[in-house]
Amino acid sequence: MSARRGSAGPSSDSPRRGSHRKPAGTPGFPPRQDFAASLVVFLVALPLCVGVAVASGVPAELGLVTGIVGGLVTGLLPGSSLQVSGPAAGLTVLVYEAVQEYGLPVLGVLVLATGLLQILMGALRWGRWFRAISVSVVEGMLAGIGLVLIAGQLYSMADRKAPAEGLAKIAGLPAMLADAAGSPQALAALGLGGGTITVLMLWKKLPKAIRTVPAPLAAVGLATLASVLLSMPVSTVEVRGLLGAVQPPSPGAFGELINVGVLGTVVAFTLIASAESLFSAAAVDRLHDGARTHYDKELMAQGAGNAVCGVLGALPMTAVIVRSAANVQAGARTKASRVLHGVWLLLFAALLPAALGVIPIPALAGILVHSGFKLIPAKEVAALWREHRGEALILVATAVSIVAVSMFEGVLIGLALAVVKTAWETSHARLEVIDKGAGPVQAYVSGNATFLRLPKILDSLEALPKNRPIQLDLSGLHHLDHACRTALENWAVRHSSTDIEPVKVTSSG
Repeated sequence: MSARRGSAGPSSDSPRRGSHRKPAGTPGFPPRQDFAASLVVFLVALPLCVGVAVASGVPAELGLVTGIVGGLVTGLLPGSSLQVSGPAAGLTVLVYEAVQEYGLPVLGVLVLATGLLQILMGALRWGRWFRAISVSVVEGMLAGIGLVLIAGQLYSMADRKAPAEGLAKIAGLPAMLADAAGSPQALAALGLGGGTITVLMLWKKLPKAIRTVPAPLAAVGLATLASVLLSMPVSTVEVRGLLGAVQPPSPGAFGELINVGVLGTVVAFTLIASAESLFSAAAVDRLHDGARTHYDKELMAQGAGNAVCGVLGALPMTAVIVRSAANVQAGARTKASRVLHGVWLLLFAALLPAALGVIPIPALAGILVHSGFKLIPAKEVAALWREHRGEALILVATAVSIVAVSMFEGVLIGLALAVVKTAWETSHARLEVIDKGAGPVQAYVSGNATFLRLPKILDSLEALPKNRPIQLDLSGLHHLDHACRTALENWAVRHSSTDIEPVKVTSSG
């Protein structure tokens, strides 16, 4: 999943580096390439849309609605011509928590508000600033999501109800597995989910002719076939029908926007969905040689898609690298492929909704457990620890905070740590003392003097002779904050009260 690593930025369910580069937008290229690519993307997106919806605690059809809107609305808009949008594993945990706390009718309000905020940010040309977010914070965010997602979906694989809190999910796993060991139904469900994960892991090692079928579709298809042929006692997806699942928010639901918790959830949706989408765009740009992404337009396109999803009461959307990479690798040249994939999702949801009813939930849980593992940057943490330990600590602290507290607070903690680290690294103040044995002691302070370096500066000044006049030269400072200036002035006053001569301070103004 390294396409989301490094400067390209992270995104949920991202592939490993080494994808083939394809020229995009080649004039006169046969349109059948886009048609073929759209079918591949549709087959990849179908099980993921359903799985994300079920894991989010909403009807399976709402995942398809978000995928349809991602194709037919966002797919038509300018920004990034080859990346594909839809429901993503990266928002699953947050959506589930929001639905459990505020109810399904409020979900549309949350997603609509998110879309409007994204449109506003794109109009204000804020899209490019998302590239300035610390990669360690985003990696930590996705790692935290991955850990909670894995823990929660392991319960679903065993046909058990997961605790609400992230720490409780992880702490309760041993007891859950022990309980499942004594239940034939739970063991059957675990076997089906484990088999799904095994197929996903081994699929890339099979002959190329077999790998023309996308791994997620093959894994779910085989699990469904096994559950039907063996009459396995496992839960399956509940089917309501496309129109029955769509629930536009009622006027009363908008009153929840006065709730501080709801507003915080909107901000979390906006930041996470926008960051994932724009990092995904950066990763997709590395997979082809065509037109680059216009970040502000792409942010507005994502906002338009989320606004429509909100009106329909569906899941929030992001751009997701796994579908986008499949689109590029299948030979897509224009946005027609991603629009057509939305058409295929619409036709499936309208004509074959009953097909969802035979899909076993443990198989979908297995797909999301596999996706959760790909969100955890184990190799990147090891590399960061060798080269940039501060960044590695921020990544780990963000992930742990998300698991221990919540998504929103965890991201804020990560951002705060990143800011403190940057302030510390840019705050370099050097004190040089020249003492010729006679006359005043000369002390030169240079660099950036901030409150973070104040204790060290004061310790060095306090060590100077107390019975000699001192000339304190601050002209070499590039920055002197208020805390440092006040502390240095107070030190000068204290020192002058006992010195032969007062401290003389020279500054650059």
